[in-house]
Amino acid sequence: MKTNATVLIVEDDAAMMRGLKDNFEFEGYKVVTATDGDSGLKAALRNLPDIIILDLMLPKVNGYEVCRFLREEKLDMPILILTAKAQESDIVLGLKLGADDYLTKPFSIKELLARAEALLRRRKRTQGEVFEFGDCRLDCDARTFTRGGSEVTLSPKEFELLRFFASRPGQALSRDLIMTSVWGYDAMVTPRSIDRFVNALRNKIESDPAEPRHIRTVREFGYKFEL
Repeated sequence: MKTNATVLIVEDDAAMMRGLKDNFEFEGYKVVTATDGDSGLKAALRNLPDIIILDLMLPKVNGYEVCRFLREEKLDMPILILTAKAQESDIVLGLKLGADDYLTKPFSIKELLARAEALLRRRKRTQGEVFEFGDCRLDCDARTFTRGGSEVTLSPKEFELLRFFASRPGQALSRDLIMTSVWGYDAMVTPRSIDRFVNALRNKIESDPAEPRHIRTVREFGYKFEL
């Protein structure tokens, strides 16, 4: 599927960069490149790409710090991280800092292109969505969450998790469905991780987290969101 989106590729391996650049250009992307974390940050701020392909092990500034800084600056474009590491802790850290998806090296270029396309589709679907419940308001375009008129900071994954819940009011949602929908099919996230994210989210949106009004537990299954 051809596209006219802009992709920023931040990768310090010259051979891999050439392959990625050629394949994304063949699919119609405008490609911006950077070979270290510092120039990657500058390119992201200057070009505001539609999606970023980000290696984690970079000179000058590593991919974790690039991801963290971009999210602190409220830039919400999808970030797909590339890593030679397969340890769960490294991948989970990248996701917690704001990455939307990941691939471990070596990987299939077709899979990378498919994941990039899926991230762009998901972003397009969420644009314009506003959810209001209780004294809370979730604005998906502005990437803001307010409670009682005051802005509350959500991590990128907390934001996506709340958007997922709010878009499906009254539905019993299994932990497996939540995991694959918010973190992706191959994410190294456990059901216990989902519970931790839900507890953190309850502390930010519920008047009484111990007796939640909006995110209800469905025993031995998952959760249900109530407006």
